[in-house]
This record gives sequence, structure tokens and C-alpha cells, in this order.
Amino acid sequence: MFVSFFPQPKLFFTSAAVWSLAAILFWFFGGEQLGALIGLPPAAAGAPPIIGIAVLWSKPFLWFYLYFVFCVAAFYAFWAWYSPHPWQNWSILMTAVILFFIYFNVQVSVAVNAWYGPFFDYVQGLMSGTGKSTDSEFYLGLADFSWLALVGMNVQVVNAFIVSHWIFRWRTAMNDYFVANWGRLRHIEGASQRIQEDTMRFSQIMEDLGSSFVQSIMTLIAFLPVMIQLQAHITELPIVGAVPQPLVVAALAWCLFGTISVMVAGLKLPGLQFRNQRVEAAYRKELVYGEDHADRAQPATTAELFANVRQNYFRLYFHYIYFNVVRYTYLQADNIFSLLILGPSLVAHKITFGALNQISNAFGKVTGSLQFLLTSWSTIVELQSVHKRLRAFEATLQGEPLPDIDQRYLARQSAEDPA
Repeated sequence: MFVSFFPQPKLFFTSAAVWSLAAILFWFFGGEQLGALIGLPPAAAGAPPIIGIAVLWSKPFLWFYLYFVFCVAAFYAFWAWYSPHPWQNWSILMTAVILFFIYFNVQVSVAVNAWYGPFFDYVQGLMSGTGKSTDSEFYLGLADFSWLALVGMNVQVVNAFIVSHWIFRWRTAMNDYFVANWGRLRHIEGASQRIQEDTMRFSQIMEDLGSSFVQSIMTLIAFLPVMIQLQAHITELPIVGAVPQPLVVAALAWCLFGTISVMVAGLKLPGLQFRNQRVEAAYRKELVYGEDHADRAQPATTAELFANVRQNYFRLYFHYIYFNVVRYTYLQADNIFSLLILGPSLVAHKITFGALNQISNAFGKVTGSLQFLLTSWSTIVELQSVHKRLRAFEATLQGEPLPDIDQRYLARQSAEDPA
């Protein structure tokens, strides 16, 4: 699944994680200041935040874009020299482009959250009669949001298009690799299904799950500092009382509780999904034999195989009952949790309408990121099932040298543009 698309996967992903961590640490411990050498200094301490679309091309942002390009170029150059791979342009460069677009959209969300505060305080003044304004001022305030929303939407559309192509390139790499080894794989039960259907399902699930996971991590990194700044308005939590970092503590505790609850409730689901795949494969195989042989796929045989399918699905449906009870109960409670923890501060008149919107939005972003496992558990279960099938399939090839056909395939791909 991975060696077909990534160079030396274990070492590659380890080096990517180490390089990313090093780049992040260097940025926070001096790299951010280096932009001043080329006229792109960080924002001055105590300077008011830039509200609106202009923040995305401010000097600190431009310096980060250049820094990101340099880090990606250095990583790509190393792997292109150390272990050239026919799909390296997609597995490294296009992956970096996707990561950048996800980061950019997260920053758009942060900019929108910064817009919430002053605009809704302004609206509160209009509603209470303590502030004065004109129609043009009001619509100019809305225009700031509109530009951010327009840019974010278009970047998201472009990124979705690139991700779809990136995922299909990965599927193409898996397909070519397995087909090149067809002589050693064809005897395995369901070999054709695993090459055609399971690689398709794996790539589709990775498209949804991978993008969501990366976005959750980046959203968490971007919004935690925002929430820490905003919690100056919050003095205590209900029942618990005054605690350090109240919003962060509440978000972590709430998401940890939800994630553990859902994981415990869904503990049996991956195994049940895997068994479903096996009985489905046995039923499908008998029907395929029946297409070419009159003595196969007889009513008694197919009835017995379909009964196994029915029994497994009914067992799965039963276990999903309590899983969905836990999951949906938690998600419904999550809709009012932020208001619950803000209750004492609201009653004490310690936060304004703008601050309420900023805190609620930032809190929702952070908890939404931390709830990734909870909201994606069903998809993760399906991915585990497909992964088990493909791992069992490709285990045949592990520990053996590539046959001549693989060498010819790699040589051909290196000479051509995989795109």
C-alpha cells in the first residue's frame, strides 16, 4: 500500500515527522524573527490584530510562506537524491501543497474568529442604542467577512480537486504494483477484488479521513493560542470553580470523556466489519464461479452463504445500537457545552456579545479537532477492515526481492511522468 507510492515508507514517514518537528521548533525559537533580515518582521508585541483579508498577505504571513517553501524544498531534494521514486513529485511535493492549502484555510478560520469580536461588539452597541453607525459602515464590516469566506471557499475547492487527483495517483501506484506482481498473488482468495475494490475503497477512505485528520491537527494548533488569549474573560467553571486555563481544561476533559466513551462502545466493530468482508468475499466468489460453471452457485450453496452474510450483518447492526446511542448523545450534549461553561461569566456580565461569539467559535474549533476519533470512528472501522485485507494480501510479497517485471515497471515509471 505504501511502498508503491512513498520511498522507503518507514524511514520516509519517520524522517518527515522529525523534519517537521525540527522546522516547527526552529520557527518558534528564532526562525520567526529571521524574516526581519529581508524586511518581513513578525508583528510587534501589543500591536492590534489585522482584521480582514489583509492579514493573509501581511509581512509575518509572507515570511511563513517562504519558510514553508524552503523546508519542503530541502526535504524533497534530500529524498530525490537519497532514494529516487517514480511517484516522488506526488508523494512529496503535492502532499506539501495539500498541507499548505489546509493550513491556509485554517488561518482563514482564525481570521474570521478575529473578525467576530469587534464586529459583534459593534452590533451589540447598535442593538443597545449605545453606538451609532451608518449603513455603509455596517456593510463594510460584512464585506471583511465576505472576502475571507470567498477566498477560503475557493482555496477549499482547489484543494479538494488536488486531493482527489493525489488519492487517485496513490491508487494507480498500488494498482500497478499489485498487477506487476499478479503471478505471485493470483492464487490468493479474492485477489481480483483486493486489487480493484479494496484499493479503491482504501484510497477513498484515505481521501476523507486523511484530510480531516490533518485539518483537525492544524486547527488545534492554530486555535489553542486563540482560546488561551480569550479565556481572560473566564474566571471559573461551573461546579469545578476557579482553575488555571479554564477553557483548555474544559475542552480537554470534555473531549477525552467523549473519545474514551466512543472507543469503548465501538471496541468490537472493527472485528465485526472484517468478518463481514470475509463472508461477503466467499459469497461473491461462489457467484463468480457460477458464471462459468453450471454445477456451482447452486441454490442450497448460495442460500447457506447468504445466510452467513445475513447473520453477520444483523450482529453488526445490534452492536451499532449502543455505539450510536453513546455517540449521538454526546454530540447533542456538545451543542450546549460551551454555553454551559460560559454560564457563570455570562450571568456576571463579564463578557460581551463579540467575546461570546469569539470564545464559542474558538472553543468549538478546538473541541471539534479533539473529537476527530469520535466523529470519524465509523470510517476508521471501515479503514481498519480494508487495511487488514490488503495487509494480508501483500504479506505474500514481503521479504522477497522484486521480480524482473517490477524492475521493468519502476524503470519505465522513472522515465515517464507518472501524472
